[in-house]
Amino acid sequence: MAGTPLPVLKQRSFGETSRRDNWWLQPLVVFLGLGAFLVYANWAALQGEHYTHGPYLSPFYSPEIFGSSPHAWFGPQPSWWPLWLPFSPALFILWAPAGFRLTCYYYRGAYYKAFWADPINCAVGEPRKGYIGESNWPLRIMNIHRYFLYVALLFIVMLGIDAIKAFWFTDESGKGGFGIGVGSLVLTLNVILLSGYTLGCHSLRHLVGGVKDCMSESPTCHKMYKGCSALNKRHMLWAWVSLVGVMFSDVYVRLCSMGVWTDIRIL
Repeated sequence: MAGTPLPVLKQRSFGETSRRDNWWLQPLVVFLGLGAFLVYANWAALQGEHYTHGPYLSPFYSPEIFGSSPHAWFGPQPSWWPLWLPFSPALFILWAPAGFRLTCYYYRGAYYKAFWADPINCAVGEPRKGYIGESNWPLRIMNIHRYFLYVALLFIVMLGIDAIKAFWFTDESGKGGFGIGVGSLVLTLNVILLSGYTLGCHSLRHLVGGVKDCMSESPTCHKMYKGCSALNKRHMLWAWVSLVGVMFSDVYVRLCSMGVWTDIRIL
């Protein structure tokens, strides 16, 4: 049977489209949102101060491996730290959550569009002629996301411990006791939001259930898979609210430490 020849469509130039909606709005909002977070996170991480207030420890600095606060595991700045490099406890740990988000399936799609215009949106001309996706270097390294997942799960546990400690206050006499401050709730909410984002991860979903040929043979894995799937349906939402939550947690602890805000004791 004779085939019908199809017309060859001319490749669109960059930004060319037939769309009539505000297609540029989503990548612009993502660019501004992620850009603002990156600027603040790098600034806050390099400060090296005002990251703790009483029992509160900023999630940007947790766990504090070396540092000057009572939360530090191994004491102050180590002697082997290069003199030319400004010291900050955040530099020891931020590579882990940053790597997890940088390689996240959702964030990859978001910042590829917003920062690289790759593609900037559906049916919109791109600034390149070829496409190799993530099949070659350097983007092939994005497959390391599954390994960052294990570290991210460990960080959830450590941040959970920090949230528990945030409910124990020491008075002027040195006696400690249970209490609830606004900061206690802020740090607890941060762990909840980060857990919703991390436990809905595509890699975790595959890990707990996707490798099974028949999940009905493993009821526990099946339940875990359904739980991850429920969170995964709103993975984009969890990604954004957890990003705002972790930044606000640092802002809250920082401003309390600087005396700008007063931590209200509820109990």
